[in-house]
Amino acid sequence: MGATTQEIEFQPKDELPPVIIEELLNRVDDNLIGGENHEENTINTTQDETPHDEPQPMPQPVHEPLEVLREVSSHPLSNVIGDPREGVRTRSGLNQMVGHCAFVSQLEPKSFKEANVDPNWIVAMQEELNQFERNQVWELVPLPSGKQVIGTKWVYRNKLDELGNVVRNKARLVAQGFKQQEGIDFEETFAPVARLESIRMLLAYASNKGFTLFQMDVKSAFLNGWIDEEVYVQQPPGFVDHFNPDHVFKLHKALYGLKQAPRAWYGRLCTFLLDNGFIRGKMDTTLFTKKRDDHLLLVQIYVDDIIFGSTNATLAQEFSSLMSSEFEMSMMGELNFFLGLQIKQLQDGIFISQTKYAKELIKKFGVEDSKSLDTPMGKSANIDADEKGKPMDITLYRGIIGSLLYLTASRPDIMYAVCLCARYQANPKESHHKAVKRILRYVKGTQNLGLWYGKQTELDLVGYTDADFAGDRMDRKSTSGTCQFLGGSLVSWSSRKQTSVALSTAEAEYVAAGSCCTQLLWMMQTLRDYELEFQKVPILCDNTSAILISKNPVLHSRTKHIEIRHHFIRDHVEKGDVELVYIDTKEQIADIFTKPLPTQQHLELRFKLGMLELKD
Repeated sequence: MGATTQEIEFQPKDELPPVIIEELLNRVDDNLIGGENHEENTINTTQDETPHDEPQPMPQPVHEPLEVLREVSSHPLSNVIGDPREGVRTRSGLNQMVGHCAFVSQLEPKSFKEANVDPNWIVAMQEELNQFERNQVWELVPLPSGKQVIGTKWVYRNKLDELGNVVRNKARLVAQGFKQQEGIDFEETFAPVARLESIRMLLAYASNKGFTLFQMDVKSAFLNGWIDEEVYVQQPPGFVDHFNPDHVFKLHKALYGLKQAPRAWYGRLCTFLLDNGFIRGKMDTTLFTKKRDDHLLLVQIYVDDIIFGSTNATLAQEFSSLMSSEFEMSMMGELNFFLGLQIKQLQDGIFISQTKYAKELIKKFGVEDSKSLDTPMGKSANIDADEKGKPMDITLYRGIIGSLLYLTASRPDIMYAVCLCARYQANPKESHHKAVKRILRYVKGTQNLGLWYGKQTELDLVGYTDADFAGDRMDRKSTSGTCQFLGGSLVSWSSRKQTSVALSTAEAEYVAAGSCCTQLLWMMQTLRDYELEFQKVPILCDNTSAILISKNPVLHSRTKHIEIRHHFIRDHVEKGDVELVYIDTKEQIADIFTKPLPTQQHLELRFKLGMLELKD
């Protein structure tokens, strides 16, 4: 048999050139694998060497002065990079040379046992605990008698950039909040978050005014929120105090996983901003504004992610310095990736897309090799419950629907098709799977499609409303489609089946106009925080009967059965908040949210929505 590693006693690396060490290791591997005798790629340690039938033991290395270099035929000195006399360079030996570089792990551990063998994740866990010390989150104490202790767990996630590259390994210590008891460990838990419509309105406003939006991320945001309850948690797995293994941590601030953590963080941030002269939005409580002379600073909050911008660059810089003085910040720079939205801020406007997410979707559900289509749904598509159809995997179907619904954050062109297929999630059939797969094939051919927010001279507010009378084949209910534009930019849209059966086209259109009115009223009140006032906002409708009903307070045979809640639009028409204006059916943009359309009409309306493909 060949020689083993125990039979060889290597000299220290400073006493033996690396080329010899490498060749010796190769010989050891060869002997361990097959014990074959090689006549090539050997080290001539003696002048006379004869082949043998049986493998011979590896010769012991001969002590030679470092100045004498032995050249191997397979490893000539001309191919050696650097000085061979420097010895073997290991990864740990390069720490000082590349200390400024960031090495990140590409894999996400599922447990502490897996993470504990990766130096990158060990560093990430230590950074998390250092955050705890800096923020004075807890203190180590004995567990008081009669008190409940809550467990802790490590969660590992890779932070990605807009291109999907891993930029950071994030280890998060979370509390097992499911063990908390209401009234003992927590009270209120609600914390507001920004709506996607609010984010798009801010983007449209910034595009119109021509200023740049920035983003920042608060490191370990929840660790900054004070809590009033007395909460005890276990010591982190793998980081137990050897001198006090039975002690627990008493929390002074919130910990991720606690039910009250989001509310505690929002309260801390809100108090800080209000104390520094900001005004909280009356309608959107995640919007904070600050005015100086004729300039306005806007701050939009989504948990620990913050978007801000101002018509005065100095105000934005002052806000950045203010936040950095109170909290530890990261990812500060121009807004380019937020909540899965890829955002490109250009001189002529802002482009919003989900190209990266669309590509992941296509790969995830296996339509990479499928032929792309021009429309998300065929003009003659008839989708119903299909009671006699073949059932399909309900989990897979719901997964596709959920993924596509998230894609509609920047893709209104698939809104109707996705919402229609979403009605059959309780009992999906093969016909429904075929319909959602068609949507995926359409997305495959339009991966780079997105919303374009251009610059316009006027920042006006306009709504479009339409309805497909008795469009549902099962219960004959109508479908309402609405969309709203701010400064020519599409910021809100919806496609929803009505809750009651309409007896006429006019009634269906009237109900849809009421839905559009509610969204416009919310937007008008939110935009007052932007110091924008609107009166008689036009709602463009292609049904004259519905327009007349909104202006006529008299109840007659065609309207007496309509639910009272739909008649509130009359009140706002009388007040002058909104007005219904007639538009030709061919110009009705909201038609794309009510029914399948022919290819040419679909492409025309998609363009009018402001959807373009931006080329690099």
